[in-house]
Amino acid sequence: MQSKFPAAVQAGGPVKAEHARTLFRKTAWKRLKRDKALYAMLIPVVSFYLLFKYAPMGGEIIAFKNFRLMDGIWGSEWAGLKHFRLLFDSVDFWRVLRNTLLLNVYSLFFGFPVPIVLALLLNEVDKEWYKRIIQNLLYVPHFISWVVLGGIIVAMLSPSTGVINMVLKNIFHVEPVYFMADSSWWPVVYTLSSIWREAGWGTILYLAAMASIDPQLYEAAKIDGANKLRQIWHVTLPGIRGTIAILLILRMGQMMDVGLEQTLVLQNNSVLDVADVISTYVYRVGLQNMSYSYTTALGLFQSVIGLILVVSVNRLIRSFGEKGLW
Repeated sequence: MQSKFPAAVQAGGPVKAEHARTLFRKTAWKRLKRDKALYAMLIPVVSFYLLFKYAPMGGEIIAFKNFRLMDGIWGSEWAGLKHFRLLFDSVDFWRVLRNTLLLNVYSLFFGFPVPIVLALLLNEVDKEWYKRIIQNLLYVPHFISWVVLGGIIVAMLSPSTGVINMVLKNIFHVEPVYFMADSSWWPVVYTLSSIWREAGWGTILYLAAMASIDPQLYEAAKIDGANKLRQIWHVTLPGIRGTIAILLILRMGQMMDVGLEQTLVLQNNSVLDVADVISTYVYRVGLQNMSYSYTTALGLFQSVIGLILVVSVNRLIRSFGEKGLW
């Protein structure tokens, strides 16, 4: 590891090294006093992560115990890897794991490029008033609860009164389709509804990245005879490549997780073979059936796989010359 102190200071012996450390501490203290307002703004964020992200990690030990509420975490009997063996021997576990991965793969392949495309299109709009209207329309679904959006989706896809089925019947003369009760259609509805809600919000980051691109690069491309598509391919996309890489790494970390609220609102007993995912399985088995140790083992497995994916994709991204997360 490279030292924080210059080589000349290190070569000067322990006296100069101690002087350098003292100078470093004084400089850090001065910066702290100078920017105390900024550091104070960090306190709520740091407190949130300490209380709700790091502190609960101590409870992961119940994955290795037969946890009982009356005995508490430390008083419960040690079980070792018992719950992990039960987990990997369970048919339900492999079913919900498959469903979770498939839904995330659909969202990654079909949903991840959508904000990029929307940002590229909005970046080419010259009229600001029209651009703001489109942006607001795209952002609105992000601020609406899944309970409301789920009700809208179910109503639109109703086989009797839904707008979609009315169009199919009256214009295309197609019999009503039970979208929400069909195992082949439900993943499509889930993926499209996710895109509808989150795509507009994702464009914010890409538009911010595009705003930092030097306008002279576009001028140089125009002089070289590049049309709009060429400018997008050779200037805009390379300019936001780092942002795409970072968001891809973060997205890969969520491959083992599917939002509980959206899935609960949209799923029903007819499509549990494709709609039952890890989050709903944990809610049903862990909270309703009070199998805390079993579902904690599942959550620990989920976190470890997510960490492996983030580290692996980050290393892959760095091998392509991007900075990555670290």
